[in-house]
Amino acid sequence: MAKRSGLGAGLNTLIPDKLNKDTKKDGKTGEDILVDIDRVEPDKNQPRKNFNEDELNELCDSIKNHGVLEPLIVQDKKTYLKIVCGERRWRAAKMAGLKKIPVLIKDLTDKEAAEISLIENIQRKDLNPIEEAQGYKRLIDEYGYKQDEIAEKVSKNRTTIANAMRLLKLDERVQQMLIDEKLTSGHARCLLSVADKNKQFQLAEEIFDKELNVRAVEKLIKDLGKVKEKKDKEPTDAQLELAFRALEERLKNALGTKVSISSKDKTKGAIEIEFYSQQELDDMVDHLCSVKRS
Repeated sequence: MAKRSGLGAGLNTLIPDKLNKDTKKDGKTGEDILVDIDRVEPDKNQPRKNFNEDELNELCDSIKNHGVLEPLIVQDKKTYLKIVCGERRWRAAKMAGLKKIPVLIKDLTDKEAAEISLIENIQRKDLNPIEEAQGYKRLIDEYGYKQDEIAEKVSKNRTTIANAMRLLKLDERVQQMLIDEKLTSGHARCLLSVADKNKQFQLAEEIFDKELNVRAVEKLIKDLGKVKEKKDKEPTDAQLELAFRALEERLKNALGTKVSISSKDKTKGAIEIEFYSQQELDDMVDHLCSVKRS
């Protein structure tokens, strides 16, 4: 289980050295600087991809009145400054028409920058479940983190990290519905038990259209599982055909004439017994009646 340090206490609690060192101001350390806003660019790999337009407009209005109160954390990439934390502020500042923006330039590796960006977004609860899962996956795939190491960094259980990343196994259309808040994480976790991706999406649409709660979805999927199990136990058409041919052969040997079995479905059908004389018919009837009496 991950150690629960104070996630709400800020990034300094989790990565104090890197956030308290290496800040440059005209070659000096310890203060933020104002830079041309056009020198600053977002990180294309940052976990957060979706920005609420209404919230951006509100922040834009605040910046027009009060300026950018908290500097952006950036990496110096020589030809530009890459945002580590603060893309929303940067977007709102551009909307407000600012020419300069305050930044803290940090001497960070790409691995450290990815870690800080993910933690900052999680602290602010800015990520939807898919963005959060993609952030964890990037730390694992690109920087070799283990799930328990990520859990330690973000103060969550390893199981929580694993369950978050399982959402990436959903059909992409279902993931988008989760991003669009048409589904909750609880709904999505239920759908993980459905292997067929098209069926996942059909169920997701039904959940949204009927406004089903998680308990109702659990029951729906459980009932679908029972129907599938029953269907799997039913004989296939090929199996029934083989069984009918075997029965025809048994009746032919018992009655001494040609017998045909035809089926209307898996539970109904007809038996046709041929005879070629009145005596042959009488003999077969006597045989069948004697079998019934015995």
